[in-house]
Amino acid sequence: MIRFAPAAVDVETRGGGMVLRSPQPLAPFARCAGDWLEAWAARTPERVFLAERAPHAAGWRELTYGAARASVRRIAGGLLALGLDATRPVMLLSDNSIDHALVQLGAMHAGIPAAPISPAYSLQSRDFARLRAIAAQLRPGAIYVSDESAYTRALQALALDVPLLVLVELPPADDAAVEREFSKITANTIAKILFTSGSTGSPKGVVNTQRMLCANQQQIVQLWPFLDDAPPVIVDWLPWSHTFGGNHNFNLILRSGGTLYVDGGKPAPRAIDVTAANLREIAPTMYFNVPRGFDALLPFLEADAALRERFFSRLELLFYAAAALPQTSWRRLEAVARAAGGAPPAMISAWGSTETAPMATSVHFRIERAGVIGLPAPGCEIALAPPSPSSSSPSSDKLELRVRGPNVTPGYWQPGGAIEPPALDADGFLPTGDAGRLEDPADPSRGLVFDGRTAENFKLSSGTWVAVGALRLAILAACAPLVQDAAIAGHDRESLGALLFPHPDAAARPSLRGELLERLRAHNREHPASSTRIARALVLADPPSIDGGEITDKGYLNQRAVLTRRAALVERLFSADDSVLVVD
Repeated sequence: MIRFAPAAVDVETRGGGMVLRSPQPLAPFARCAGDWLEAWAARTPERVFLAERAPHAAGWRELTYGAARASVRRIAGGLLALGLDATRPVMLLSDNSIDHALVQLGAMHAGIPAAPISPAYSLQSRDFARLRAIAAQLRPGAIYVSDESAYTRALQALALDVPLLVLVELPPADDAAVEREFSKITANTIAKILFTSGSTGSPKGVVNTQRMLCANQQQIVQLWPFLDDAPPVIVDWLPWSHTFGGNHNFNLILRSGGTLYVDGGKPAPRAIDVTAANLREIAPTMYFNVPRGFDALLPFLEADAALRERFFSRLELLFYAAAALPQTSWRRLEAVARAAGGAPPAMISAWGSTETAPMATSVHFRIERAGVIGLPAPGCEIALAPPSPSSSSPSSDKLELRVRGPNVTPGYWQPGGAIEPPALDADGFLPTGDAGRLEDPADPSRGLVFDGRTAENFKLSSGTWVAVGALRLAILAACAPLVQDAAIAGHDRESLGALLFPHPDAAARPSLRGELLERLRAHNREHPASSTRIARALVLADPPSIDGGEITDKGYLNQRAVLTRRAALVERLFSADDSVLVVD
């Protein structure tokens, strides 16, 4: 049984909302992430820190903490020799890899911001518009590219006159210079610039200071004290260009002296086979994923008894975040855990954002269903605030989640290194655009529940508000596993419609339309209100677009972008077109 902190929260009622705080004070935390590496390299130099599939060979390439420290210091010295500093960051175009990690840590060791960029903007984009916009904001001093041939078109689109980093060609480190710059690092030093996923607009460069990263890991371990009982082992694909994989998971391993096996797979056709193969070899003690990732992995766990038993053999915790998990997926995860011969591991979640490093609330107690996002972390205050009068969301029952604490960003990176402060409310809280509510108002210790994004909700012509987040989950549950995602339409219309993105395995089924019609009618029988009943649906042929900002590489669907970009399809949805499924 893993150790959690007690489920407890202090609640202060304030102006139609409330402020929630952990009764635990935040304990002292590290000066910088580099101190973690230095400490583990001194204490356990032979322990494996990172591992990845060895190229052109069987097995894994492993990197120990001692070897990592030596490489990080050499890279830090090489970057200083190139003239990089706090105003000239390193731009990383790379999938997760050992070398990627070393460049990030090397830059941070020298007080140089690291800016890992989503590989999708380089490898999946057709116009490179987002990549160019990001580079214009960054004005990097150097670019690290993991595979120059794979990134040739992206580099040509950028046309930047800066050095391309090749690790084997970096000069030996000037140890004195590295030590001098490392000693100058403070809590205010910029460690990373992480670009938001664009799920609610254009990507912005969020400044991540050493204080944010180190405070956040201290907050995590105070809620999950089991992390100090034994070094964790994870197999993880989540991209380091985003805060979930790059901050929460990577830093959790580094802070706790654990081992991270870099998973070269992801939740996509054929790539998920790589994940399954890795999990047949490596049994994690914790497993992190997004809902789409669990949905892609579940068929393998359900069909392969050996994989299932290996996966759950020492698994203590299943963790999902970045999007809401359908309850159907929750039940399937419980079922495969029992089929493996034991009770399900702790199934938990958390909530936060790129601006909060990322964890602001965390589940540190057993929960019965998906949707609960836990309680505030020590030192991090959560306000549930009524929307401002100018907000387009309903003021009667939706409360916005706002955050204040040492894990909150000082602002957004501007060309040349200036920082644009975030727009805080009058009390210094960061508005997030996410809504939340108490699971049980009579017992706040049962945690908060994610209640959708306030900006996604809209009114029907009757004036009835539609809670889009909850409805989308209900539609995905009703249509599982035929539908991978859905966008809800009906703003200022008499009834609701849905744009359905079919699962790749179901898209070619001749019976798909009939099956979906039956599923949606069953949904409507259980949800007859005008704000929950789907009157019409359209099955889409094209998947969500990265370039169009419709989806992130973690699988989060941008509802607003889909409806805007596919306005013609929305009009067809509410027309007499034969392609429309008329549910009601």
